[in-house]
Amino acid sequence: MEAKRLVLALFLLFLLSKSSAFPSRKSRVHKPCKRLVFYFHDIIYNGKNSKNATATIVGAPAWGNRTLLANQNHFGDLVVFDDPITLDNNLHSAPVGRAQGIYVYDRKEIFTAWLGFSFVFNSTEHKGSINFAGADPLMNKTRDVSVIGGTGDFFMARGIATLMTDAFEGEVYFRLRVDIQLYEC
Repeated sequence: MEAKRLVLALFLLFLLSKSSAFPSRKSRVHKPCKRLVFYFHDIIYNGKNSKNATATIVGAPAWGNRTLLANQNHFGDLVVFDDPITLDNNLHSAPVGRAQGIYVYDRKEIFTAWLGFSFVFNSTEHKGSINFAGADPLMNKTRDVSVIGGTGDFFMARGIATLMTDAFEGEVYFRLRVDIQLYEC
């Protein structure tokens, strides 16, 4: 009888111990290994500004055209861009790279878009690219898109980019503040 109690006590002690077979279930705290903040400036072609335009409509719904954004929250418009990236919110600051990609206005009911783009760097501080993709609910103050990879200094980067509309002038110009937090560097 004593032997059975001893075996049971040892078994319970084994179950309650913090052995490697039973790791603790502490929640992991994710801290970024790198944080970067940039601004990108988008000037959409409106039929009159071809010298300054950095973005243009390349696809439009049947009721739209490729010079002006469509009605109904721009639904169906596909825009390609090659925008300057700066370290501050001044359009005329020296660019440190280019934001290159597409955005598609993808809902009739709500002003929203889907983004797929890269930040391409070729400066003394950064070389390579950071790639992004995700939904952009434009009416939200901040929006998160995924950092899905990179090259050069950002090889295989993973993380989150928080977008915030920093300024806009009608439907011709907007500036985004992009707060990048990388978790795999």
